[in-house]
Amino acid sequence: MAHETTHERHAWEFTDDRDHLVRAASRPARIVTYLPTGAALHDHGIRPLGVFGSAHDDPAVPDAAKSGSLPLPEIAYFGAGQALDTEALLDAEPDLIVALTYGGGQVYGIDPEAAKHLEERVPLAVLDVGRGRSLAGIRGRVTALARTLGAPEQRDDELDLAAVEREVSAAAAGPVRPRVLALSPAGPDSVHLARPYAWPDLAALAGLGVGLVDPAPGQGANWTTTTWAEASALEPDLVLTDVRGNAAALGDALGPGVRTLPWNPELPPSARQQARFCATLADALEFVKF
Repeated sequence: MAHETTHERHAWEFTDDRDHLVRAASRPARIVTYLPTGAALHDHGIRPLGVFGSAHDDPAVPDAAKSGSLPLPEIAYFGAGQALDTEALLDAEPDLIVALTYGGGQVYGIDPEAAKHLEERVPLAVLDVGRGRSLAGIRGRVTALARTLGAPEQRDDELDLAAVEREVSAAAAGPVRPRVLALSPAGPDSVHLARPYAWPDLAALAGLGVGLVDPAPGQGANWTTTTWAEASALEPDLVLTDVRGNAAALGDALGPGVRTLPWNPELPPSARQQARFCATLADALEFVKF
């Protein structure tokens, strides 16, 4: 029998959502990820070495709304979009980079040439979070990656999420379901209204029975941009409002008396973060029913 080499004993492999087999000589421990993914890995017990943002993010400061429970002062931030500092990232000597795609394998948040430059030097795993991917499926892929990196099974978190999802379904039910509108403020004169089935988290809520308002057909695959008056005319009982750093402030654009709930379209894809949001949503739905 041939002797097993050290490399063979410690080889690490992961097939990413581009169907690329990502390999490393040993299990990666120095990991750089897109910010919300890093927060999800942290919930699994995998602390990233550093994180990066997208073109929508502040190049100097990570968006706290996307950061989950990450201890940001202890995590390097390598910038965002065109300001991503690839040389500083490489100088940190990561042994794995985790990025996202919204379909087609195009790396999100990193300039294509920069992504190519990085992948030539460091193993790059890309996870698909695009339209058509279920929220549970996205969460499952992050979980699968985390398990290859040494994370233990998080069964309690999944059970907690399932319990809170049942609370959401109960709160959304009734003879007249609360009308829920998800939006991202664009400024004093315009607002982006989310198309529910374009967002995996909203599609999951619709599957739980939440009465999400679908804006009128128009341009934009994920959003339709309109006036605040037209948004108000949809008569939502509850508004999920984008709290990412690139969104404008909601202010009083919808007028008095409208119940709002902070919503992060890029919530870290972990059972823990999703359960926290669902718990606040269930409470809000119960409130607007009375």
